[in-house]
Amino acid sequence: MKYLTNKKWWMCAGVRALKTVAQTALATISTAMVLSDVDWVAVASASVLAGILSLLTSLAGIPEVEDVDIGKSIEMPEDEVEVDNTKIGEG
Repeated sequence: MKYLTNKKWWMCAGVRALKTVAQTALATISTAMVLSDVDWVAVASASVLAGILSLLTSLAGIPEVEDVDIGKSIEMPEDEVEVDNTKIGEG
């Protein structure tokens, strides 16, 4: 459970969870024939649940942080973080 204090793990797990939420929302919305038929409560519920499950699944390990010694502190720049070779932050 040392992942919970690791900033890189949280960034990677958060990006994965957000992608999962967006994919679930899109899949749930696309099941309706017209936009007015979308059950928005079901979309929100399924998307939030998918995000939570994604975070819980990430506890088993994330390939992006497998090479990190979790016992050591990680120095990361405050204005920019790289996740999946994509820079996130100001700039």
